[in-house]
Amino acid sequence: MLAGFRSFAKSPFAVLLFGLLIVSFAIFGISDVFKGPQGSGVISAGSRTVSAQDFKARFDNYRKAMEQRGGEAITPDLAVERGIDRQIVAELTLQESIAAAIQKMGVTPSDKLVGDIVHQQMSALPPGQRPFSPITGKFDQQAYAALLAQNGLTPQVYEASLRDEIANAHFFSAVADGLKAPRIYAALQGAYLLEARDVAAFAVNPASVERPAPPTDAQLTAFMKENAERLTRPETRVLSIMRVSAKALEPTVTVDQAAVQKAFDFRKDSLAKPETRSLIQIAAPDAKAAAAISDRLKKGEDPVAVAKAYGKTPLILTDKPKTAVPDRKVADAAFTLPAGQVSAPIAGELGVSVIKVTKVTPGVVATLESVRPQIEAEVRSQAAQSKAYDQTQAYQDAHDAGADLIAAATKAGAMVATTAPLTAQGTDPVGQPAPGLTPDIIKTAFGLSQGGESELVELGKGEYYAVKVEKINPAAMPPLAEIKPQLTAIWLNQEMGKRLKAKADALAARVKKGESLEAVAASAQSNVQKVAGLSRQNARQQMGLGQAFLGAAFSAKSGETFVARAGQQGEAYVVAKLEGVKAAPSAQVAQIAAITQQQTAGGLMRDLGEASRNAAKVQLKTKSNLTLARQAIGVDTDALAKADAAKAGKKAE
Repeated sequence: MLAGFRSFAKSPFAVLLFGLLIVSFAIFGISDVFKGPQGSGVISAGSRTVSAQDFKARFDNYRKAMEQRGGEAITPDLAVERGIDRQIVAELTLQESIAAAIQKMGVTPSDKLVGDIVHQQMSALPPGQRPFSPITGKFDQQAYAALLAQNGLTPQVYEASLRDEIANAHFFSAVADGLKAPRIYAALQGAYLLEARDVAAFAVNPASVERPAPPTDAQLTAFMKENAERLTRPETRVLSIMRVSAKALEPTVTVDQAAVQKAFDFRKDSLAKPETRSLIQIAAPDAKAAAAISDRLKKGEDPVAVAKAYGKTPLILTDKPKTAVPDRKVADAAFTLPAGQVSAPIAGELGVSVIKVTKVTPGVVATLESVRPQIEAEVRSQAAQSKAYDQTQAYQDAHDAGADLIAAATKAGAMVATTAPLTAQGTDPVGQPAPGLTPDIIKTAFGLSQGGESELVELGKGEYYAVKVEKINPAAMPPLAEIKPQLTAIWLNQEMGKRLKAKADALAARVKKGESLEAVAASAQSNVQKVAGLSRQNARQQMGLGQAFLGAAFSAKSGETFVARAGQQGEAYVVAKLEGVKAAPSAQVAQIAAITQQQTAGGLMRDLGEASRNAAKVQLKTKSNLTLARQAIGVDTDALAKADAAKAGKKAE
């Protein structure tokens, strides 16, 4: 199912089909239409339920997208560790709540509206994909169902999801059309942005603070315990991976020319290009009208005009083989006429008609030499897959007889690679991904005990693997001796920061007691710098001061003295004083209010939308089951609970 969705997502059809659906569900795809028993799913909102199966599909879809963006394998356990599962459950809870609330209000698109949108979307597809009869031009339900089936959907699923999206779009567009933000909202925003502040500050000179002595081993050990969670290295495993790869075996295969000839003989007809014809067909109400149509076409009249005179639309077939012409008798006539000729009236299986052949493309008979590279590549691939299968059989026989993975692989002539220590994310201890490893291999390896070996796993197309866990390195903090230089530098930096902060607090206290900022700065071997007219609108131009300093400056009261970190990395401490606050000029506030009126309304609508989702959740008493969600994606919730309890016990100690 997911493979179908992934394939479908890459097709032009998907762009049209999901154009409306992504309005409010851009991350998770179509809204829930897979209903399970009420109250039995991961999420229950009113009459709607997200089943465990549907949640797994949503999770897998989101996980694949994250893996493609980040280039990192996201296992279910890693998703739990990073809180991704909680985020998806929380978002789906809000989505289902508002959808159920809108449904309860009676906002339900009519069948006609849904049908009209389906027809519009199907009509916008490329000509060869539209589910309409080539003869009558009417919508073909069977072709429509077949088209959706190719992309892993059914008419019921697609139309139900479309109905949900239309309801959401209509509800919120109606709210937005009736919403007009008061001008005071935009005016307040303008006043907030343009309020100007004059700040004077000086940096604490590091030379005025005594530098800390290097830490003792006891101090570093205590520091390590305080930061145990950050310093603990994750569990790693050394793996031996047996790979059998048909692709890797292809260069060793000698192509049998007799097999090439045999493959060509078998596929000769399918490799040939049949004769094709382009033609215009005009249906006639009777034989007499057909004769008149034939005469007018032979005189060179425009086929569209001729057909229109009889209330018809000409059927245009372009570069079609004989088998693609719907009416057999029409096809027989079309493939006997030369290019440019018009037929006599044809009493076909589907009625009387006249055709004009506009183009003839002769067929091409395939020769072995013309397709030899293609046929040889296919024969080589098949031979390599057969060779790979033989290797797996030899491996399996040896393994079943008692040989371990390496001995069995050696006997079978298969490749074995032993990795460096790897984390459960498939990376080495410094975070670099190991080449050639798939999420499936990593998941298999981390499901084994030390010394354990997996079964032979087939990946498809002649690719197989088996994995053995050679060694497990438990999660642990590194020894002090190994990280002492780096740890010492961090400790000294933090200790110096504490002393600078203490110095800054002491200097600020003197200013608060009445000493001038300039006098206090001079005593600390520093100089006062002034920033005039600092506003939220021009704050980007002052980013060198640092986010912490800007935040403190905008939250301080007029005349207040404060201490803050400064610099883009927060590398300095400053003592600052907010010397004055100037209200925004009225003319500029009015100008900004006029410019940002629409933007303010949009922001208000977004806030109302989010508030509506939360209100619907409360009103419907929507329930979610995080444990069931985790079980649905393959997480061992019992083991997770024990691990959480163990962590809690360590923290308590």
